[in-house]
Amino acid sequence: MLDAEILARIQFAFTVSFHIIFPSFTIGLASFLFVLEAMWLRTRDDTYLTLYKFWLKIFALAFGMGVVSGIVMSYQFGTNWGPFSEFTGGVIGPLMAYEVLSAFFLEAGFLGIMLFGLNRVGPKLHFLATTMVAVGTLFSAFWILSANSWMQTPDGYVIENGRAVVTSWIDAIFNPSFPYRLVHMVLAAYLTTAFVVGAVGALHLLRDRENRAARIMFSMAMWMAAIVAPIQIMAGDMHGLNTLEHQPAKVAAMEGHFETREGAPLILFGLPDMKAEETRYAVEIPKLGSMILTHDWDGKITGLNDFAPEDRPNATIVFWTFRIMVGVGVLMALLGIASLIARFRHKLYDCKHLHRFALIMGPSGFVAILAGWFTTEVGRQPWVVYGLMRTSEAGSPVTATAIAGSLIAFVVVYSIVFGVGTAYILRAMNHDPRNAHVPTGEFLRAGGRQLAAHNNPQAGE
Repeated sequence: MLDAEILARIQFAFTVSFHIIFPSFTIGLASFLFVLEAMWLRTRDDTYLTLYKFWLKIFALAFGMGVVSGIVMSYQFGTNWGPFSEFTGGVIGPLMAYEVLSAFFLEAGFLGIMLFGLNRVGPKLHFLATTMVAVGTLFSAFWILSANSWMQTPDGYVIENGRAVVTSWIDAIFNPSFPYRLVHMVLAAYLTTAFVVGAVGALHLLRDRENRAARIMFSMAMWMAAIVAPIQIMAGDMHGLNTLEHQPAKVAAMEGHFETREGAPLILFGLPDMKAEETRYAVEIPKLGSMILTHDWDGKITGLNDFAPEDRPNATIVFWTFRIMVGVGVLMALLGIASLIARFRHKLYDCKHLHRFALIMGPSGFVAILAGWFTTEVGRQPWVVYGLMRTSEAGSPVTATAIAGSLIAFVVVYSIVFGVGTAYILRAMNHDPRNAHVPTGEFLRAGGRQLAAHNNPQAGE
């Protein structure tokens, strides 16, 4: 039987895993919609507007599911993690409030215009609404990542009466890991959207390689893969160096190192055994681990055995989630390189093998994000606030039976609601984007004058 702490962690992991899929998609998709509408305004090519309408429906549904799944998570702080909420309320509470005031209100305020206002407010004002929604999604990522980063590398606080109290909001918000985590997450969101868009474009190119809407989607997505995937690898390296400085036990678990070594190898694969305190069946490259982590062939890497047993994260999980994330990232970069080769050979829209590769890679961004978040959160254990509060101290006095009951309810409801929503999104993606309904070009170029004439016949005479 699992105890209440483990069940509460499983419940939160389940709900946050469902939730993170949708914001990571909408962050990138909002910016993609911004680019599409900007291209339409610049070129007056109605294909860009067609694509905008095609993806707008998908964005609306993903945004709604992200909001619903996020609301459920917040309740768990009060039901399952009361002591954590009490200890960190002075820090996490305001950061979440800032997210609502500066991000969610901005998104919600302009979302209606973005979804329904194209025929009513004119192209330029509608473009402003799209821009504000895209900016709002980035603001949301800013505040959420700041709060989570503070839990990883707390700064700008003092402990008073058993609670964390902020002494410097600048230090608390821009804590040591925040810049690296923000860049890494935003790039991940852009890549996630790019690979979904690329997969949809590839699907329709496989059906009709003359489909111009599919060509534009695929080309834009492959440029993103070719440019951003290598940048993401570099950003991940910088994030790893920051983690090595502030959370060395997490890095030791990620790398599968139990013994402290100079000139440590890079363990490609193996089976970390927490009880035996070794990584079995390790496939290693000599000294490469030290070179990657310290940029020195003989650099010193601290092993898990240098930490007390009660302070060690579970290397068995973190070791493999980290490799899944990195492996997917390498495949993304390879697809980007392959697309560049095909583009320079003028075969970007004709190479079916490339299109099939892109189609298979469609969900890769979600896999990488989930693996990365599991690496980050499991690697922080046994701390819920690193170095300040253990997870065992953060739970509410709720019975395991009660948590198990709500967990089962979450699994059933989430599987039905979000399963149906996801199925609808996939069905929408399967439709030919050329069939997306758009207002006539003359109407939009008139900036709404035809609507005014329709409402007031005398004005149109």
